[in-house]
Amino acid sequence: MARVLVVDDQILVRAGLAALIRAAPGLDVVGEASDGRDAVAQAAANLPEVILMDVRMPGLDGVEATRQILSTACVDPPKVIILTTFDLDEYVYAALRAGASGFLLKDTAPERLLAAIHTVAGGDMLFAPSVTRRLVEAYAHRPRLFTETPPDLRPLTGREREVLELVATGMTNADIARRIMVSEATVKTHLSRTMTKLGLSSRAQAVVVAYETGLATPGNAGSPTDVECR
Repeated sequence: MARVLVVDDQILVRAGLAALIRAAPGLDVVGEASDGRDAVAQAAANLPEVILMDVRMPGLDGVEATRQILSTACVDPPKVIILTTFDLDEYVYAALRAGASGFLLKDTAPERLLAAIHTVAGGDMLFAPSVTRRLVEAYAHRPRLFTETPPDLRPLTGREREVLELVATGMTNADIARRIMVSEATVKTHLSRTMTKLGLSSRAQAVVVAYETGLATPGNAGSPTDVECR
């Protein structure tokens, strides 16, 4: 039974999400939070496995709440799925960098939302390349709202840099394996080593870093379909 925390400042949205999740097999709502501060407190008290996190909330927003929750979790940190309207949420970019496991649009179909929760609860990343690429491209050339210094890519081998660049285009591990003619397991190893060297905790963070460092640039992405990537 996957434990889920629902965070949204709009009570009707929050109640609707909670009701949907409670009615689904294999899922249990362990809390509902109305803002970021409440989310941080409930995450520490209720130990959810998955958090549905709204971005725009008064007080502590979803970005900072995500950062605080993931930075203070000692073991088995929860998987954070950001809920966004996309057209307005410039903060999603920073939320991915903070370690969120992925994001969904608020108009996502109920069955896809439930499938997403199961996906991340099972340890996989929810990563929709076509949507993520649009987001990164939309903000790659805007003044940064957050000023963290991007990681130095010099510790990476040539192959690791290549894999990171291909990940940023939205390719799955299987796609990358076919492109560079290695096994999918080898791709996973390269990506794992890259994330360790750069201090990253999610595939989404890797995409953001690739764009921030200039390794990947808007317009060079392929045309993947939406997938949940391992």
